[in-house]
Amino acid sequence: MTVDDRPTLSAPDDDPWLWLEEIEGKQALDFVARQNQLTLAAFGGAAFERDRDVLAAIYDRPDNIPYVSRRGSDLHNLWKDAANPRGLWRRTTLAEFRKPHPAWEIMLDIDQLATSEGEDWLLSGIATMPGRSRAILSLSRGGSDAVTLREFDLDTKSFVADGFTLPEAKGGVDWLDQDTLLLSSAHGEGMATSSGYARTVRLWRRGQPADRAQVIIETTADHMAVSGMADDTGSAPRVWIVDQIDFFNHAIWLRDATGATTKLDLPTGVWMQAHGDWFAMKLRKDWSAGGRTFATDTVLGISLSAFLAGSRDFAVLFEPGPRRALQGLFWAGSKLVLSILDELKPQFEICTPSAAGWSRATLPGLPQIGVVDIWPLDRHPSESNGDLLANVQDPLTPPSLLLLERGVASPTVLKQAPKTFTADGLVVTQHEAISIDGERIPYVQTGPAKETGDAPVYMSAYGGFAVAVKPYYNPSLGKLWLERGGTTVQANLRGGGEFGTRWHDAGRLAGKKLSHDDFAAVAADLVRRGVTSAKRIAAQGGSNGGILITNMLVRYPERFGALFCTIPLIDMRRYTKLLAGASWIAEYGDPDKPDEWEWLKTYSAYHNAKPGQAYPPILIATTRRDDRVHPGHARKMAAKLQAMGYEAWFYEPAAGGHGYGKDNKERAGFEVLGFRFLRDKIGWKDGEA
Repeated sequence: MTVDDRPTLSAPDDDPWLWLEEIEGKQALDFVARQNQLTLAAFGGAAFERDRDVLAAIYDRPDNIPYVSRRGSDLHNLWKDAANPRGLWRRTTLAEFRKPHPAWEIMLDIDQLATSEGEDWLLSGIATMPGRSRAILSLSRGGSDAVTLREFDLDTKSFVADGFTLPEAKGGVDWLDQDTLLLSSAHGEGMATSSGYARTVRLWRRGQPADRAQVIIETTADHMAVSGMADDTGSAPRVWIVDQIDFFNHAIWLRDATGATTKLDLPTGVWMQAHGDWFAMKLRKDWSAGGRTFATDTVLGISLSAFLAGSRDFAVLFEPGPRRALQGLFWAGSKLVLSILDELKPQFEICTPSAAGWSRATLPGLPQIGVVDIWPLDRHPSESNGDLLANVQDPLTPPSLLLLERGVASPTVLKQAPKTFTADGLVVTQHEAISIDGERIPYVQTGPAKETGDAPVYMSAYGGFAVAVKPYYNPSLGKLWLERGGTTVQANLRGGGEFGTRWHDAGRLAGKKLSHDDFAAVAADLVRRGVTSAKRIAAQGGSNGGILITNMLVRYPERFGALFCTIPLIDMRRYTKLLAGASWIAEYGDPDKPDEWEWLKTYSAYHNAKPGQAYPPILIATTRRDDRVHPGHARKMAAKLQAMGYEAWFYEPAAGGHGYGKDNKERAGFEVLGFRFLRDKIGWKDGEA
């Protein structure tokens, strides 16, 4: 970045960069255009284009796994490649899908649709109804969370004239019957919460204007959102309604076929899933019921009808351990599947309820190392016979898609992803760093077996919202970092969900600083173990990880050689006032409360950046169509750092949403720009092993 282009700190306002929050403001867009030009001039060019095209070709490979869900008797898939950058919505049968080269029936060509309508369409959601040939499609402009809803006929493969349509807004629908939708959308006057999500659930009948649809439940504007889901797994149709109080707490309501609504007597922090006359839930806090006290993270099961009649005779289906935690639970047919991490090793248990009690079994034939993800094949629970899909992989082994028929048979391989990089001589090892307070922080290292003490390291982590980070096969890092002699490190920070609620709670609110301390501890451990030196460590984080990376910049600058901060959250003073920011108060705290601002300001890097420090170079990148995390965070941080004289680069493509691009080529370009910046700034030149 040139000195002449640096903004100045001359504005008298408390925040002189507020004008950069005007997403489409002329002055702000001029800033973006100028910054993009400088960044692409420095890190673009022939080498950038070569790597971008290599990576895009990997993403566009015809032998990549087409992930599917079953709707009725057909398997549906959304496929993107070089010829179809926005995607094809298509379908086939399970028998056909088993073949090496299945035949597909095209339902909708999104590229053709975008061209014919002159819109930047992407297909972000499909809501179908069992036994019916209609769907509601969610069409997103440029990858934004807000969507336009339109009714589609699966038989004629065309949009329905005079069908259900709704202008752009955050939210969606579910089918009650062929002429009635459950509408959970922020569209309409007064229909949005302060977080920008749906404030009401409405019954929207065919031919009726959406703003006249009957409101069946309404939450207050300070709640995060409310949503409704139709359920036909019981003896009569019913609707589940979730009033999302904040990110981790909600009230659950049950609406029966007569329209009567009952609030379930449950704690607000549970994960709950129901099927037929049974439901199961995981507790977020200790809870006493029926004369017993159940510990945090315990999973309980009970008959729904018995519970509604007053019974609290729960069966205990899962008990946590210090480093053993539930990652998810779902029903597949009449079986409850529990996904567990035990010392970061995947385990899966099946619980089957009956009048005699709950039986338990372990899913057969799955590996105990690497990453194993399980989900139901069927989109609609009422159509499920218990078939499951599993995705198995590790950092050096590309994914395999497996089918577990009825959830009990040994898995069969449906598809295998291609190897996209050379892994010869590479190993995967697991280590632990000791954080500032003595906590053990796990991390996975992938790279050459022999340490040189000067390895070019790519570090990443997340550390928020109880999300467990897993060591997936990563084609971009594999091809453009590992294959060229580099090392990758993925850290499991507090704030994540790897070890349950205690691990998450330790790294949220005032504890968020500990999450950042954890990451810095891993960087120091790499140096202590002789893997590398600080100047050779490049680190990347996105979204919540943007807070992480900018805190490495201002709190631990001596431990990193370069930083890549993507689609980031940074300004913790104003984050609640920007787009969906208010929905994350339960993770970070409320800056409008003085006592909570006291801890928030300790990790608001936007406020803690100071001139005259030894900050490493940083590239901050966002997208203009991100309507979840406001692009103003990235813009303002880059401008402030530049005004202080630091080497801070900025990049903002027009589309991409809360991601890296609307198609594979854009996504590849975003990633490669980051790789080239990081390589340059840690002194890793082309051709160096």
